[in-house]
Amino acid sequence: NSGYIATGDAILMEGQDPEDIMPEKEDNQELVLAYYPDRKLNPLFGSDYTNRILMSLMYQPLFAVDNKKNVTPILAGKYQVSANSRNVTVWLDENATFSDGSYVTPNDVIATYQQAKVNDYYCNRFTHLLDVVLAEDGKGVVFQLDTAYSNFMMLMDVPIVKVHEVEAAIPLGTGPYVFAESSSGATLQRNPNWWCGKLKIAATDTTINLVEVSSAADVRDEFQFGEVSVVCANPMSDSFAEYRCDYELWEIESGYMMYIGCNILYSEHFDDGTLRTFLTYGIDRERLVRENIGDYGMPSTLAVSPASPYYKASLAERYAYDPTKFIEFLGRYGKTEEPIRLMVNSDDSVRLRIARDIVEAFNEYGLPMKLLEYDSATFHRELYNANYDLYLGQTKLSPNMDLSEFFREDGNLSWGGMANATCLDMCEEALENSGNYYNLHKKLGEDGRIIPVMFGYYAVYAQRGLMPDLNPSRDNVFYYSLGKTMEATRMEALPVVE
Repeated sequence: NSGYIATGDAILMEGQDPEDIMPEKEDNQELVLAYYPDRKLNPLFGSDYTNRILMSLMYQPLFAVDNKKNVTPILAGKYQVSANSRNVTVWLDENATFSDGSYVTPNDVIATYQQAKVNDYYCNRFTHLLDVVLAEDGKGVVFQLDTAYSNFMMLMDVPIVKVHEVEAAIPLGTGPYVFAESSSGATLQRNPNWWCGKLKIAATDTTINLVEVSSAADVRDEFQFGEVSVVCANPMSDSFAEYRCDYELWEIESGYMMYIGCNILYSEHFDDGTLRTFLTYGIDRERLVRENIGDYGMPSTLAVSPASPYYKASLAERYAYDPTKFIEFLGRYGKTEEPIRLMVNSDDSVRLRIARDIVEAFNEYGLPMKLLEYDSATFHRELYNANYDLYLGQTKLSPNMDLSEFFREDGNLSWGGMANATCLDMCEEALENSGNYYNLHKKLGEDGRIIPVMFGYYAVYAQRGLMPDLNPSRDNVFYYSLGKTMEATRMEALPVVE
């Protein structure tokens, strides 16, 4: 059977209470998970989404974020935002302990975030984080920002590890399970002394058996024909393997954005800012998604996921596919002497197929374009050297869809002279007040220096009926709440002393 999207709603018999359909023995779930033994299990370094399923059971953040971008305190006991929204102070829950029974300390938090700031997996989300320091009372941790931030807590879902274990292969965590290895294989063992006590979460087994895998195809086969219970896949990945069995499916916004970047400074085609402003009308995003990743993506004309609360459909429609409008603009612009060079990483077969489709379409509409297909090393070298006109890129945006790294001087994504003070200011205005995202996305839609193509999902598969309480979120398949609220844990802001 084909999979369906789990809604979380069960069909009950007349007169039946929800409790009546719960399993009688929650410790007999017989959950089995896959993992890559040769890939990192340190949550500050490990980017593999299969291994991060395990991490969601082994580690906990200060705050967790659900699939609707609601924030809830986990290790945080209290927090305070300064009046100017440039400092966030967090005090730990006094009961929070690691699996060895030692208490979580402010120094653990500081060390974790200092490491996360420089690691590839998290660094782009902390563009505006200046430093993480001990509060004056010696108990809190202060996150110092270079701009006003309305909801910095949305980015504080980084798993906390011990101060001396930030670079360990498998550091101790504060979550309900502990990684264990023996001659019979690796397992996750429930911590009987978990500081959250008997809190109900989606995983209920005392022992979760782990199956070693070495490829995405292995993961799929172990799920379809083996014993693996829950898996996470990235349909925008070159290694995605399609699933064909009976399952429940959750599609979770992943933050992955595929986009066309313009060489603003060094391309003769885009230095006057004219041609790039109407390329968006020549891109049939719906077809590109449908034919290349089978509707597992979300077409987007805006540099924000359609699953984000900051996305505005009415604005997105202004920049939608319209070949007639594109041909009209091209007629006013005139013919180009040399074909436009679109560069793509040919090691990524998904992007390569999409790039070929884009080039073919533009040539049909009368805009000469050729494709530069480079392996990963050459692609990144030519990107650095700005030896292209356009490139088809892919990046993972933070949960708040911050675009600052595109427009900051020497930003990690500011290739081809993308940096722009006006755009950066508008990014900061959006961070201060989310109502300003509209203005930012309107500016970028009209400017055309970034031309979004699509955003991606994580596909979370579970054996049907096994996980009735699963509520996955981005990078946190086994998401759960402790019942705390942001309102109850927030302390009144102190005035800023000039």
